[in-house]
Amino acid sequence: MARLGKKPIIIPEGVKVKIENGKVYVEGKKGNLVQEIFPNLSVVVEDKKIIVKNEVDPKNKKLYRKTNALWGLLRSLIFNMVKGVNEGFEKILEIHGVGYKGEVKGNKLILSVGFTHPVEVEIPKELSVEVSRNTIIFVRGADKQKVGEFAASIRRICPPEPYKGKGIRYRGEYVRQKATKAGVGATK
Repeated sequence: MARLGKKPIIIPEGVKVKIENGKVYVEGKKGNLVQEIFPNLSVVVEDKKIIVKNEVDPKNKKLYRKTNALWGLLRSLIFNMVKGVNEGFEKILEIHGVGYKGEVKGNKLILSVGFTHPVEVEIPKELSVEVSRNTIIFVRGADKQKVGEFAASIRRICPPEPYKGKGIRYRGEYVRQKATKAGVGATK
C-alpha cells in the first residue's frame, strides 16, 4: 500500500486552515472550501503542516481496513483544497469541426456545435470560463471536483466522433479515427 494518508500536507504562505465541528475549512486567495472529516479519522494542524490520523486500533482488522482507505482519500481531498485555494485548477477543452464555436455571454457558455440551435450552458458562480479563438475553452476554479465535473458536462454535449473527429475534447486527448466503409458506391 502507498500509505499516502500518513504524509503531512505543507500549508503554503497565504493559506489559512481551521478545524471546527468535524469540518476542515481552507481559505486562500482563490476562495474558501470546506470538507467534512470522515468518522474514525482526525485532522490536526501543527507548525504549518496538516496531519490526518487514523483513530482505529489496528487489531480491529475489518474497521481498520475500511478507515485506512478513507484515510488516504481524506488526505488527498484536503491536499486538493489547499492547492485549489492557493493556485487553482484548470481544464482546457478544444472544439473541432467546421463552423463549431463557443462564446461566453454573461454567465452562460453558448456552443454552436452542429445542432439546429445553439446550446446554452449555465456557468456555476464559483467557476470562471473563458473562450479563446472561438474554439478553446478554459474552465478555472478552486474546487478540483467542480472544475472536472463542469468540463465533463461541456464535453458530454458533443463528444468527439470517431470518423471525422468532430466534437468537443480535452486538450491532448487522442481520438482514434476509424476507417470508413471501403467500396461504397463501387460497381461491378
